[in-house]
Amino acid sequence: MPILQFDFLGQPLWMWLAYLVFVTVLLVFDLGVLSRRDKEISVSASLKLSAFYIAMGVAFAGFVWWRIDSDAAVLYLTGYVIEKSLSLDNIFVIALIFGYFSIPRRHQHRALVFGIIGVIILRGAMVAAGSAIVSQFHWVLYLFAAFLIFTGIRMLFNGDEQFDVSENRLYKFLHRNLPLTRDLHGDKFFVCETELEALGRESVDRPGRRKFFATPLFVALVMVEFADVVFAVDSVPAIFSITTDPYIVFTSNISAILGLRALYFALSAMLERFSLLKYALSAVLIFIGGKILIGEMLGMGDLPPLWSLAITVVILASGVIGSLVLTRKH
Repeated sequence: MPILQFDFLGQPLWMWLAYLVFVTVLLVFDLGVLSRRDKEISVSASLKLSAFYIAMGVAFAGFVWWRIDSDAAVLYLTGYVIEKSLSLDNIFVIALIFGYFSIPRRHQHRALVFGIIGVIILRGAMVAAGSAIVSQFHWVLYLFAAFLIFTGIRMLFNGDEQFDVSENRLYKFLHRNLPLTRDLHGDKFFVCETELEALGRESVDRPGRRKFFATPLFVALVMVEFADVVFAVDSVPAIFSITTDPYIVFTSNISAILGLRALYFALSAMLERFSLLKYALSAVLIFIGGKILIGEMLGMGDLPPLWSLAITVVILASGVIGSLVLTRKH
């Protein structure tokens, strides 16, 4: 059909629709099959599911190679690797949020599925806005590059700084303004109770008026979404510093996020093993921002995509391997 060949942000409309169908199928499988029953996902199953999502993400590079070219495929893989690595940092914060609200692992998977759906919508909106801004104002890329260098340096010197849920402004606002139950109610986000029931007190003699209350699981979900918005401030400029092609930016970003849920359950039990990961991520951010600014200032142009991918992989692999060696006795 002619309409499917319509050029949308640099690529035929059918390529965008094909990717959205691909994402939808994976989400339906995740939400409709894997999250249908309220049970804890084992580390073994999480590792297998993570491997599947990573295989799907890497395999999509073949599609990009086929439909666009080899350089686009390498740029996609570079963006995918960086976004996947930055999502590991996100896992640290998600684990702290679930730990603070004492969310059992068997209830965490449902919150993460809905969280990832929200993340995809938010990232899609941010990528669309970023594409529109960059296409009109190319100099914004230099601001992105400077911001990445600043973020990398800050992460380098604040590597052990942790996310404090209790001091978070959004949490304080929700706790102050949202009617909340004291205890969890399975995997429900909202329940209809009296105020006494919500506070965990008997209400036989004072039944009171029933109304809807949010559960701690809903607050945890909102906090996870908020954490992703914060992390997107780093990841979106990072991917735009690699390529400004909206299709590559969007697909690499979303492909990396899709496996976040499975990766969380695979790694949340051993996050302390990745003690050097933040320093590797900071080096990657500094490298990405630096190659743009230095390349422009020295008139050297951009680094070849394959070199960028190779250097990024070496830095991240060094951080992961170094972390595992450093913590092997623990």
